[in-house]
Amino acid sequence: MRNLLAPPDDDLRALLARVRTIAVVGFSPNPARPSHFVSAFLFEAGYRVIPINPGQEGRVFFGEPARARLSDVDVPADMVDIFRRPDHVPGIVDEALAAFPDLALIWMQIGVRNSDAAAKAQGQGVAVVQDRCPKIEIPRLFGPVWRVGSGNEPIVG
Repeated sequence: MRNLLAPPDDDLRALLARVRTIAVVGFSPNPARPSHFVSAFLFEAGYRVIPINPGQEGRVFFGEPARARLSDVDVPADMVDIFRRPDHVPGIVDEALAAFPDLALIWMQIGVRNSDAAAKAQGQGVAVVQDRCPKIEIPRLFGPVWRVGSGNEPIVG
């Protein structure tokens, strides 16, 4: 049976090394919320983070105005990171697949799984990670000082 939770580590490492822009669905402006501090981590690691939250539309976080929905994003996203309940995932995946034809990765945060939506995305050639957190996985896969950019240079020497 195919693993619907995550690709093998080598594949995930290669995917994350290619990702540059991440749309974060369910972003919160509250720094104590996981969606905020994971977004801050991703931003500090060098990713372009686009917050998705209809209640925050137009407010700027990490240098980007928040958008109400994925279809409002006017740049290609490589990854969609989902901080919503599992019952919301199918609609989010449908919107992500429609909004970003070259999407590489759909990431569902810890506690978020939806096998049907994952299978749909995988069927369209998009990798899926479920029930994991990039703030944990990126340091595990690349080391604690990894940073996006040419050559994936470290954040600190």
